[in-house]
Amino acid sequence: MSQKLRSQDWFGKKNKDGIIYRSWMKNQGMPTDMFDGRPVIGICNTFSELTPCNAHFRDHAEAVKKGVLEAGGFPLEFPIMSLGETLLKPTAMLFRNLASMDAEESIRGNPMDAVVLLTGCDKTTPSTVMGAASVGLPTIVVPGGPMLNGRYKGQTIGSGTHVWKFDEDMKTGKMTQEDCEYAESCMSRSIGHCMTMGTASTMACMVESLGLTLSGASAIPAADSRKKVMAQLSGRRIVEMVKENLTIDKILTREAFENAIKVNAAVGGSSNFIIHLMAIAGRIGVDLHLDDFDTLGSKIPLLVNLMPSGKFLMEDFYYAGGLPVVLNELSKHLHKNVITVTGKNHHENITGQTDCYNTEVIAPYEQPLIAEAGCVVVKGNLALNGAVMKPSAASPHLMKHKGRAVVFESIEDYNARIDDPELDIDETCVMVLKYVGPVGYPGMPEVGNMALPKKILEKGIRDMVRISDGRMSGTAYGTAILHVSPESAIGGNLALVQNGDMIELDVEQRKLHLDVSDEELAKRRANWVAPAPAATRGYVSLYIKHVMGSDKGADLDFLQGSSGSVVTRDSH
Repeated sequence: MSQKLRSQDWFGKKNKDGIIYRSWMKNQGMPTDMFDGRPVIGICNTFSELTPCNAHFRDHAEAVKKGVLEAGGFPLEFPIMSLGETLLKPTAMLFRNLASMDAEESIRGNPMDAVVLLTGCDKTTPSTVMGAASVGLPTIVVPGGPMLNGRYKGQTIGSGTHVWKFDEDMKTGKMTQEDCEYAESCMSRSIGHCMTMGTASTMACMVESLGLTLSGASAIPAADSRKKVMAQLSGRRIVEMVKENLTIDKILTREAFENAIKVNAAVGGSSNFIIHLMAIAGRIGVDLHLDDFDTLGSKIPLLVNLMPSGKFLMEDFYYAGGLPVVLNELSKHLHKNVITVTGKNHHENITGQTDCYNTEVIAPYEQPLIAEAGCVVVKGNLALNGAVMKPSAASPHLMKHKGRAVVFESIEDYNARIDDPELDIDETCVMVLKYVGPVGYPGMPEVGNMALPKKILEKGIRDMVRISDGRMSGTAYGTAILHVSPESAIGGNLALVQNGDMIELDVEQRKLHLDVSDEELAKRRANWVAPAPAATRGYVSLYIKHVMGSDKGADLDFLQGSSGSVVTRDSH
């Protein structure tokens, strides 16, 4: 190995500092030759029992360690803050940037030459990649894998997606509480993250399409033994990446980001993909804009028939051939010579893996499920910086719609009134939810796919146009206009919408228009009072003061870019 290893600035010292660095490590039973100059591989573990999707990562870490040792490396596992989507309040998104800081400083401040990121639940993938990107070491991602398919009374059910369906059925009396409790167990029946094409699966596909994983890693079910094999092989490969000096910045190029945008459209990925990819781009220094997602992705066909845009699940996707098949089908749209963690491009990686074993799950490019399926960006006086929408999960008849606004001034207002029989609303209305953006909530929760009023559901209606500055779960569906920017809490025009205002949506024209004159909006703005900050101390206060808009990835402004891996001062 020609280059000096970074870890030798710790373990290679011959003075008192070297004694301290080596001696205290030896209390774990490590022999002296572990410090002889072999590559030190950090294993960034987002395990937590409070993050159910990642609760099996202790086993994955051991598999990675085996691979590292086999390749002549020195594996050292370390924890960072784990972001569990299902339990963490007020929203895991509030803490994505904090976890990224944890990852970044842990990687930079410790004696490692490369890092393996163990990721699974939604925010654990972007947060760790963001942190690693700001350091710049060789990096490989090991996705934790989806759960096995849910099965309930003879039907296949998907995590997340069926939560919304069960909730609607409970409201309308189609399902009892006892049935729902039984279905809960049927839906989450193995280790792993959501098995729909929700945000967790989308993030796994994202890192594979970016070139940060071994080929085929994204779709292997967590319970499948081949997932541990992939983890072990990743441990071997990261040692070789150190020898090749294959750092993360050489992989995360503008072309890699463009590939990821196109792949996300083809798999029907979550709209959350946009906000996370934007944040990663900001860390690595790639010039990426909100409009790029529409320009590059909106015309790409939907090829993967998974919930919530279709009917199958990740287990079926894996058996059908997984992401290599999609990459092959999209080959004419993708940049060919983009290096991945293997040191090769995608075309070389997927050779021999391109057969599709179920065209009902992965459609051929010439016979797509939807001809144009990627997320679109709509703009207008209601979203001057843009808002996003996922057409593959929306209702075609609502893609062009004009309706009367029914406004909810906060999430508490929505919860208090949504099922009030006296609520003045019908299926032609447009539901508007304010103050759920990055600053307003704070943290931008997944409440944009507002549940419809009970009286609307009882009419058999299952979708309406919904607008907010929040997000929606990748497992969710519906005609939801999300990420409205500027957000209402900082004075975006969304804050000025009143009950009865007419709102026009025209997806084909990329238009979101509030039918209120500029003069009237100016009058309303003069009377508008910004809400008090949700916190005045701690991380949440820091977040509110420094979070950027959703159109810029909702990262903290002072985290843009990289600080590199050099630490010049010792600790003693």
